[in-house]
Amino acid sequence: MFADFSHEARAIAQGCQLVAGVDEVGRGPLAGPVLAAAVILDPQAIPEGLADSKLLSAAQRDALLKIILHQALGIGIGSASAVEIDRINIRQATLLAMRRAVAALPLRPGLVLVDGNDPPRLPCRCEAIIGGDALTSSIAAASIVAKVTRDRMMARLGQLYPAYGFAGHVGYGTARHRAALKEHGPCPAHRYSFAPVKGVWTRAESLP
Repeated sequence: MFADFSHEARAIAQGCQLVAGVDEVGRGPLAGPVLAAAVILDPQAIPEGLADSKLLSAAQRDALLKIILHQALGIGIGSASAVEIDRINIRQATLLAMRRAVAALPLRPGLVLVDGNDPPRLPCRCEAIIGGDALTSSIAAASIVAKVTRDRMMARLGQLYPAYGFAGHVGYGTARHRAALKEHGPCPAHRYSFAPVKGVWTRAESLP
């Protein structure tokens, strides 16, 4: 199922010139940032095949990213680091990443459409759409930008910390990742407030 531009088209017909879609990726992993993307699509050049990034292959996401980068009116990226996640919690860090993504847009939207039911406070009108990454073109585009961008960031972290296999699981708590945590302990990219990491760290600290 592909997303469509109907939500944006209605807003534009009501006088809102620029509509941005926002989505995040990386709430659940044990390591790495939470990252959000904001995308303002050109109503005259909507890429074909936009869908929830989780339903697309890596090759499809990469191909769509190139089109989005070429055709979108504006793209903004925002993230919150593992340190920030530990300091303010994952929900607040996610909202912060979304605000940073919108602030990074080169154009100021009149409406922001956000995936889910927990939108950030923004200086413009904001509407949350549950399942929006599968329904709404702008949010679907944002989900693709966010997913590919974060995956590439995790691959780079994998080069810095090769013991954990970040490029493969992008920070999620797979069996391989948990085994590496037990063997090596956490690295600076880990979220120390998350239970699996905190448990390993506490045990390691208690050793003589």
